[in-house]
Amino acid sequence: MTQPSIPRPSATRPSLSDLAAFVAVATHRSFRRAADELGTAPSTLSHAMRGLEERLGVRLLNRTTRSVSPTEAGVRLLASLQTALASLDDALDSVAAFRGSGKVAGMVRINAPPLGIALLIREVLPRMAERFPDVTVDLVAEGRLVDIVAGGFDAGLRLGDTIPRDMIAVRFGRPVGFVCVAAPGYLKRAGLPKTPDDLMRHRCIRHRLPGGKLYRWEFERGKQTLVLDPPGALILDDDRLMAEAAAQGLGIAYVADAAATAALKTKQLRQVLSGWMPAAETLSVYYPGHRAVPPALRAFLDIVKESGRGR
Repeated sequence: MTQPSIPRPSATRPSLSDLAAFVAVATHRSFRRAADELGTAPSTLSHAMRGLEERLGVRLLNRTTRSVSPTEAGVRLLASLQTALASLDDALDSVAAFRGSGKVAGMVRINAPPLGIALLIREVLPRMAERFPDVTVDLVAEGRLVDIVAGGFDAGLRLGDTIPRDMIAVRFGRPVGFVCVAAPGYLKRAGLPKTPDDLMRHRCIRHRLPGGKLYRWEFERGKQTLVLDPPGALILDDDRLMAEAAAQGLGIAYVADAAATAALKTKQLRQVLSGWMPAAETLSVYYPGHRAVPPALRAFLDIVKESGRGR
């Protein structure tokens, strides 16, 4: 079997538009989807990528009739270009204030879980409304993970380990922890669980994930880890509703701490198994690193960064 020839390098340096086009193709792993984003034809994009490979003298993309994927050299170039293009966006945005009035306007579409939306409303939107009144923020509350590029969103908000690697992430707010909570009345009737195994004898409020599966409860203490499928007396798909159900004495719930904060303060809920809960996780706003950042999104990201520095 003959090996495909390696392009010979050209003295002509690649253009910035060709490099940005490569990032789009390598990220989407599709000429069609990259072409849709860039507003060009797939054939034009394919020709540009061959020209780029010839200029650099190295194959960047593996192509078949059904797919396209970056080679080892392409993966390395992609990682470097994502950082470089993000820095270029920052540099260009730094002079925005010198253009005319410097007024920022437009729309920002954000996809996030309901609790994330609540945090944005509390910690980001008041500053946005005060400093960028001409920016419209369109928040879509959705529990399932979505492809923000395919869905037409400018950015998303998720826990760090669920964010795609080809995205640029900006930390937001404090880390998110999880708590096991129940109403004092329920614990008086059913007893206080002292270890996670005790939950198997309790009524538990389970969390249905967007794909339909039930979330398995995770515990850790020192080097010991434990994952349980406790008996479910009630199944819900929203942390705040689960905390409310627990406050009504319907069982023990395993929820994000923000969902139970108010009820814990008013003693409607009591935390149990606090010594067994896993470490808190980082919450981040993320956005594609291969496209120019619009001024409205940049303004939103700046407020997100400020909210983090203020803690």
